[in-house]
Amino acid sequence: MLAFMPLPARDAELIQIVDAALADATRRAGTFLVCRIGCTQCCHGAFAINALDSARLRAGMKDLRSSNPALAAELERRARAWLTEHGPEFPGDRTTGILGTSSADQRRFENFADDAPCPALDPATGRCDVYARRPMTCRVFGPPVRASGKDGAEGLGHCELCFIGATPEQVATCEMPVPHDLEAELVRETGAEFETVVAFALIP
Repeated sequence: MLAFMPLPARDAELIQIVDAALADATRRAGTFLVCRIGCTQCCHGAFAINALDSARLRAGMKDLRSSNPALAAELERRARAWLTEHGPEFPGDRTTGILGTSSADQRRFENFADDAPCPALDPATGRCDVYARRPMTCRVFGPPVRASGKDGAEGLGHCELCFIGATPEQVATCEMPVPHDLEAELVRETGAEFETVVAFALIP
């Protein structure tokens, strides 16, 4: 399984910045942003997380084993069940949990566990059981976020369920800035620049 990595102290600063940006974007978006507890479309399908996300999840699981061991055990059970079902098709090293970087591995990952619910999702409530420690992808999903496409061109992307009927100008006024440089700096501080998936990060 994944090697333990200490969580950089400045991760708290990163989370504070991102959470404040999300709150501000949510305020500006108003009813265009329909994200709510129980809306779990974005909680299905595997996605890559970086070493910083992994370290944050592992720190969260360590805390949870002390504060709520029953929930921690349930999360581990879900993660192991997820890996039992999808692990054989994992496009990487199933022992370490590290995603492969070859073009073949990347192509396989595009269709990997597409409809699988995240093991951190409570199917009964629609809540994320590691919400405070969730990966950066989860923190910025919903409002308009600037990203580069495969052709290198930049554009604003947002959840397809949000901003229905909004004009491009209205979408642009709700853009959520993301501190990519700080995140990249903290990833380097972990000393490991691999990618994995949530299930591996939840298992000790």
